[in-house]
Amino acid sequence: MAYDYQAVHVLDGTIGAVPGQRANHLAVHRATAIAVVLAAPGHGAEAAGILVADGAFEARFCGPGEWLVLSEVHAPETLVAELAIRLGAFAFVVDQSHGRVALTLSGPDAARILANGIAVDLHPEAFAVGRAATMLCNHLSVNLARTGIDRFDLVVMRSFAEALVADLKVMARSHDLSVDFATR
Repeated sequence: MAYDYQAVHVLDGTIGAVPGQRANHLAVHRATAIAVVLAAPGHGAEAAGILVADGAFEARFCGPGEWLVLSEVHAPETLVAELAIRLGAFAFVVDQSHGRVALTLSGPDAARILANGIAVDLHPEAFAVGRAATMLCNHLSVNLARTGIDRFDLVVMRSFAEALVADLKVMARSHDLSVDFATR
């Protein structure tokens, strides 16, 4: 017997259908290819150099010798294959596209909203555009990257995505937040 499986986003049916985007907006990405790169012992500098040198994808620091690599252009399989070829023996690559969810919080109050649940200084001088780190948002581990002065990307484990969206809605109660799937 053959089964026909449909790809369903973990947040389908729980968000969306808000007419219009407000000044502060949480966009949930449907098709982001995500891979974890772990440097081989003693090869962290080489792996970092290769990841930073290429603009075809976005590498985000997670910890010593560990990065999340995101791409809106590549399919998960092609991202992993391309990274494996470029990094060779310097690092190990694992596809996490179906195990993680990418979200973007943008708007004039984005840093204030996040400050309600993150114990990190989000002032642009302390957490500049292009900086990323793995941290707790309330009780959930997220990788947070500042991608613009008023724009932050969050990557969370798939099983915690619904809880993170609920937490962000509570954190933004006084900031008029809209939530929907990203159009890009």
